[in-house]
Parts: sequence; structure tokens; C-alpha cells
Amino acid sequence: MYIVLGAAEDSAQVATGALPAAWEAVTFTDSGFGTHRRIPTERLGAFITEVEARNHSKTIRWAWADARVLMPLLLDQGVSPFRAHDLRLVQRILVTAETRAQNNLSFTPTIDLLTEDDAPAGTLPPAQVAAGQDSLFEDSLFQPARPQRTFPTAVQLTEELKTQLAAIEASPQPKRLRLLAAAESTGGLIAGEMKFYGIPWNRAIHERILTEALGPRPGLYEKPYEMVKLAGEIRQALGSPKVNVDSPADLLKAMQSAGMRVESTRKWELVSWADENPRLKSQRHAVVDLILRYKKLSRLFSANGWNWLDEWVKDNRFYPAYEVGGVVTGRWGAHGGGAMQIPKDVRSAVQAEEGMILTVADASQVEPRILAAMSADPKLAIAGRDRDLYLGIAELGERTGSALTERAHAKIALLGAMYGATTGESGRLMPHLKKMFPQAIGFTEQAARIGERGGQVTTYLGRTSPAPSADWFERQRNRSTAEAERAAVSASRAWGRFTRNFVVQGTAAEWALCWMSLIRQKLRTTVMFGKPMRSHLVYFLHDEIMIYGPEREAQTCTKIVRESAQQAAELIFGPVPVQFPVTVVSTDNYAKAK
Repeated sequence: MYIVLGAAEDSAQVATGALPAAWEAVTFTDSGFGTHRRIPTERLGAFITEVEARNHSKTIRWAWADARVLMPLLLDQGVSPFRAHDLRLVQRILVTAETRAQNNLSFTPTIDLLTEDDAPAGTLPPAQVAAGQDSLFEDSLFQPARPQRTFPTAVQLTEELKTQLAAIEASPQPKRLRLLAAAESTGGLIAGEMKFYGIPWNRAIHERILTEALGPRPGLYEKPYEMVKLAGEIRQALGSPKVNVDSPADLLKAMQSAGMRVESTRKWELVSWADENPRLKSQRHAVVDLILRYKKLSRLFSANGWNWLDEWVKDNRFYPAYEVGGVVTGRWGAHGGGAMQIPKDVRSAVQAEEGMILTVADASQVEPRILAAMSADPKLAIAGRDRDLYLGIAELGERTGSALTERAHAKIALLGAMYGATTGESGRLMPHLKKMFPQAIGFTEQAARIGERGGQVTTYLGRTSPAPSADWFERQRNRSTAEAERAAVSASRAWGRFTRNFVVQGTAAEWALCWMSLIRQKLRTTVMFGKPMRSHLVYFLHDEIMIYGPEREAQTCTKIVRESAQQAAELIFGPVPVQFPVTVVSTDNYAKAK
């Protein structure tokens, strides 16, 4: 059963950034539309709680336009629905899927949910003019009109839900596409909860990190003392007193003028130049180390400095804003704040409060294991039965007389197969890998060939890759010169590398969604000492998650995380011989987990 939540007809138009005063709930089942109920915004959470309590034996999915709009409101009211159908997220999946002819999927949205508004819901509306204030001005026409936003109504959203469900059921693999829609929608719930609960972030520890590395907090538009000091030492070492060390172009020019034979300011190139002459190595490294130290401090200051701390950390919590499926493969993105990476330098600021603990879980070698499951390659599945799949390949190579007998070589070869590296060490090892795992390598090569022809591929559950651009197809048609031919071949191979990786990376993203969904489900339903668990998911990055909760729940969280990893694979693929091991650490500080 679906219950669609949309704006009430008379409350749909509001000031930008505000929410409707009232909502309408429309019940939608296999037999058609049901009851229509009107709910004031302040009672929406209570309404959801009451409905779920009365129908605990039924599966209810709350369908709405966008979790980013409703979840902050519901969480503020102490409610987070168990299941959802996010019409925006599912519409995005279906719109792309419809462009691939082989999907045999017909879908035309009844309402556009993908065009972003200028201001997200939940932000403050423009300040209102006090009564009579316009009399201070001679012409009230000079008063700017308040921007308006029209929310989709429940009736409109119900029609869109009906269209989406019909498209899913008519697809060649409706069961898989249903699972993808459910997992993606649950991702919207999880992202909202993560932003609401936040990551425990100790401001005092973070400030101490900054002070020890950069010196005291500088004034507005000033640089920290240590950066200013290092900049002076760099200018002196290069003999260039006016060089702008923050400008890569200026710095490169100054380095070259000082005799450094480098073409960029990248670390690997600077270190290579310093190491190439053993006699001058110490002298060269003295200069290079200054530059690299400055770059490191500059990154810390700009990415996680005091301004970042002021903007993103409130009440000792970092509130990351995630974008579910923000990358075409289905991986998540982030709206500022650096949520997709917590740099090593500041990880110790992620500190559990007294009586609380972090449970940090990192899945091992997910993409190679996904490839083993997708391709149903029995030998790669055997190699993936233990914690280290690459070591499993090397051991299998020893037993079968293959040249792939070293773990490092196995890793290079398999990553090359998934990412399309055909030259160097990876290219040399590829024939041996293909001989050992013909089904797995054949699977990736088929995906690459489809992309090279301009075709589209899908993940296991049905997320479809985008089609190449019109310029790409024009380049393929225009091969009138040798240069044009090379450009066409290069573009073709590049798109083939994209589709080769899309099928694996995208399916790995689906596994991660299912993993988190199962973890969330178990955290919500497990009872300890007669009470529900208090632990919550608070962080996610590709194949790593973080749970925060009471110390006494850590052991249960560890068990839930490990069980859910394997269950997620079975939910997608059915029974598989491939293992999905997870490293789990319970700690009071994130730096200790990595």
C-alpha cells in the first residue's frame, strides 16, 4: 500500500523556502485510489506515526516528491517513516532508462520533479514587510514581490506514482527495478537522517589541530602565520621574492627559473625530480618539502579551516548534506562541506561523547566481488571466498601455473580489467587474468564494446548509463583525416572505459544502498534490554559507513553490519558463493579506526 503525501490544493503555492500549511494524503493500492485526508503541517509526523501504528502488519510506502523537502520537517517532529517511494529519485532512474531501446521501457513523467528550485525547502523565506511600512515610500510598486514556489499536490503525485509503477512492472526485469526504486528511496531517508543526527565533531579538538598546524586563527582575508612563514622560505629558496605561491602558474614559473625541470606542481613530479639526482637529492628535497608542506597547510586551511568549522559544525556536530545518486553510476554526492571525504588531518576531531561509541565499517574489495557475482565466474567467486580477494587470485594462480602469483600483480590486473587500463603492467598481465577468469573479463569487455559503439549499459538492478553526447556521435562520423580518425578512436575507447566501469561501480553502489537499508532496518527493529536501539547511521562513503550510539550497543551494531553485508548481496543476486567481508572497528575516535 502506498500513501502519497503532497501539498493540499489550497496550500500548494508558498513563498520560496517555505512549506505548505497543509498536506493531503492519498491512499493508493492495487485496486486504485482510496481515502483523501488533509493534515496540517504541524501534525504530519503524528499522522504518519498513527497510520504506521494502526497498520503494523501491512507494508506501507510513503510516496512523496522529494525526501529533501519532507525529511527535515518529519525528523524535527520526531518521525522517520519506515519505507518510502521517492518520486524524484525514481523518476531520474526511469527517465534515463527510457532512453535505452533495449530496456523496452516506456515512461513519460506526468510532472517534472527533476528541475531544481533556486532555494531548497527549509530555508528561511524573504523577510516580510511590517504592516504600514510601505507608506514610508512614495510608490508601493517599488516593493519587490516575494518569490513564489508551487508544490506538487497529492493528486498530481499520485498520477506520477501510478505512471512510475506501471513503467516498472512493464520492464523486462520488474523485480530488480522494484528493488532499485526501493533502495534508492530508502537512501533518501538515510541521507535525511544522517544530516539530522550529524557526525560527532569535537570543535575544541579541531581548533587544536588547526592551531598546532597553522598557528593562531588569522584575521579576515589574512593567512595563518605558518603559511606566511613557509611562503617566505619558498620565495627565498627559489630566489623569487615576489612569487605568488598560491598560484600554480606563478609557482611553476618560479621553480623553472630556479632550475627545477618540472612541468607541474604535482607532488609525484616534484618528488621524482628531487630523487633523480642522488648527489643533489638532499638539497632538492629541502626545496620540494617546503612546497609540499605549504600545499598541505593550504588544503587544511581552505578545506577544513576555521571558516569551514564555523559554517558546518554546530553544537559539536558536523551535518553533511548528501545527494543520493548524485553521480550517474548511483554513487552519492554531497552539497558542500566535504561530506564525501574526511581528511586524515582532521579525523581525530570525530570524537564520541562520554558513554557513546563509533562503529566504523569498511567493506573489503567490493567492486571485484560485485564483478564475480555479476559475471557468475566460478573461479573468481572461489578467489573471493576469503577476506583478501587479490591474495585469493594469487594463490589460485600458483595452483594453476599462472603468471599471476603475486598479490600486487593480481590487484593491478583486476583493477585494470574493471577500469580499462590496457597498457603498462596491467596490459601485460591481462592475458593471464583473462585465461584464469574468462567469464569475468568477458563481461567487462562486452560492456566496453557496447560503449565504444555508443551504446548504453545497465547495472544489475537496472540503472542505465547515459548516452554519449551529440558531439561524440559527430566525432565518430567525422573521420575524414588522420587526426579526426585518432580523435574518434580515442573518444570511442574513453566511452568504452566508462561503460566498462559503469556496470560494476553502479552495481556496487546498489549493494551499498541495500547494505545500508538492511542496517537501518535492523537498528530500528532490534530491541535491547526491552528498549529500541538508539544507534544511528551517521556517515557513508562508497563502501564505508559509520554508526553512532551508546557503548552498550556496539557489539550488536557490529553483528548487524556484518550480517547485512552478505544479506545485501543475496538480496540483489540471490544465493551467491562470493563472500562480502567487512572490517568493523568500535572506537571512541575516528582516527583510531583508519
